Amino acid sequence: MQRFIFKNKNRITLINGILIAIAFISKWAINNMNIFTWALIIASILGVAPIVIQAYQALRVKVVSIDVLVTIAVVAAFLIQNFEESAIVTFLFLFGAYLEQRTLHQTRSAIKELTEMAPESALKQMDNGEFEEVEVDDVDIGDILLVKTGAKIPVDGTVLSGEGSVNEASITGESIPVAKEKGLKVFAGTILDNGTIQIVADRVGEDTTFGKIIELVEEAQDSKSEAERFIDRFSKYYTPAVLIISFIVWLFSRDIELAITILVLGCPGALVIGVPVSNVAGIGNGARNGVLLKGSEVISDFSRLDTMVFDKTGTLTAGNPSVAEKEYYGDDIEKALSYLASVERESDHPLAKAVLEDIGEVTYLAVEDTEVIKGGGIIANVDGHRIAVGNVALMKREKVELSDRVKADVARFERNGNSLVLTSVDGELKILMGVRDQIRPGVKEDLQRLRRLGVKNLIMLSGDNQGTVDAVSRELGLTEAYGNMLPEDKSEYIRRLIEDEGQIVAFVGDGVNDSPSLALAHIGIAMGGGTDVAIETSDVVLMNSDFGRLPHALGLTKATARNMKQNIFIAVGIVFILLASVLFSDWMNMSIGMLVHEGSILAVILNGMRLLRYNLKKI
Repeated sequence: MQRFIFKNKNRITLINGILIAIAFISKWAINNMNIFTWALIIASILGVAPIVIQAYQALRVKVVSIDVLVTIAVVAAFLIQNFEESAIVTFLFLFGAYLEQRTLHQTRSAIKELTEMAPESALKQMDNGEFEEVEVDDVDIGDILLVKTGAKIPVDGTVLSGEGSVNEASITGESIPVAKEKGLKVFAGTILDNGTIQIVADRVGEDTTFGKIIELVEEAQDSKSEAERFIDRFSKYYTPAVLIISFIVWLFSRDIELAITILVLGCPGALVIGVPVSNVAGIGNGARNGVLLKGSEVISDFSRLDTMVFDKTGTLTAGNPSVAEKEYYGDDIEKALSYLASVERESDHPLAKAVLEDIGEVTYLAVEDTEVIKGGGIIANVDGHRIAVGNVALMKREKVELSDRVKADVARFERNGNSLVLTSVDGELKILMGVRDQIRPGVKEDLQRLRRLGVKNLIMLSGDNQGTVDAVSRELGLTEAYGNMLPEDKSEYIRRLIEDEGQIVAFVGDGVNDSPSLALAHIGIAMGGGTDVAIETSDVVLMNSDFGRLPHALGLTKATARNMKQNIFIAVGIVFILLASVLFSDWMNMSIGMLVHEGSILAVILNGMRLLRYNLKKI
């Protein structure tokens, strides 16, 4: 019977409303009081059934819920033959519950969209070499899969053959397709916009990046902040208190209708639901924009942030050294570049790769008699010329004359945080290159947005030398910057900020070397790129390592925190207004009170749903 009633709860609400309409039409149109009375009696009995069952289930676990208060109020109104009140209250309560369910469903749209994106089937290569469609659960690591244009990629894998463009919005939040070819990684749940590729499965099922994202968002939406836990404890005692107050009012006034009205008006429905709906909507917005927030507790701390600490390499900078500045001296520079490229092609030093990328396509020549000078560079013979490639110390060792102009250029390059690569041909300096890890595009503007959002201190900690760190700091306008720091030095610095200075600190890193700092800070923010380590060790993950999502993340948490406070104010304010109205006015009754009560619940839900439309452009 219980299952039948709950299954048909919406139909009961509809029938309840129709009976009430019939009752008032019969009274006003044909003045038939029998139909009026019996329609309301049937509506009251029918409507109170699901409410009574929910109240009973709550009492079984020793909880005095809102359903208990409404049940007592409706039964009491029925017993004193106030059928009009009892019928209307049951309808408003059931209809309000229906609207809550519909609107709450919309606030969880982000997780619904994610789960609907999950792939269900795959084209798997069988033993005979043919591809057959199978359930995605039947795919194992190492299987070879075929993905055609428009299909969802079923697992995390590596491209074996073919090429195409993949829409990775479900993973990174970025709508621009990404080109994929042999050797590149692809992720489950993304869509191959064009082309045909074969992939080998690296991770399947819940172990895929997409599976982990869904799990993370579901856990985050189900988590509770301190504010929610307080409201849960508050309502646990508040609801019985309303029941006691109502009984005391009846004891002294002997006015049963007044006591019933207080029961209805005192229901804390909007207060109980206001904070959770804000959190769910905020987390959902983040999930759709490539920002994974691990729960409502994270939102609370993040919104009060005053200090943000950054790792340098891979966070503020791209993580790949490249030639940032260069100067040429004398003639025959094209030949000198060819000599330099030929020598650097023989080296596996990180600076060599940056130099080769900058030079581009040239004619490579045979390199002979190569000598590696420890801490200096390389000396070799190329096409009959003695070529020296390295730092200033190597040039002095080779007795290469450095003019005043060259010395000024060297000093300028070093001030800008470059590692120097000098090239001499037969003892004459020809090329000076400055190689450094370039700042990510748009980072300076993003840091300014963070300041406008209330972050007081922007601090950089790096293992690089202090000169390089100072150059980056000057360019970005950071508050402080410290170099030559090991991971343990960074975590100790964060500990001092938190314990000694009482600051609320977020640390932004790559989620690998800086895991101690990510764990120690109030908020650990990983430049995720969809990696396991980033997702598991941090509180916030910026998918696709997109620094530009950080201002959105901070603005979103601040908007969510404001939204929670607004909902609490709406809920408490309406309860006080209703109680004051019933005590100090003549117009308030149980039906009006229930209507306003359900309206307050919808008000906080709709207010929370505004967060689903929160956009970075509003910052």
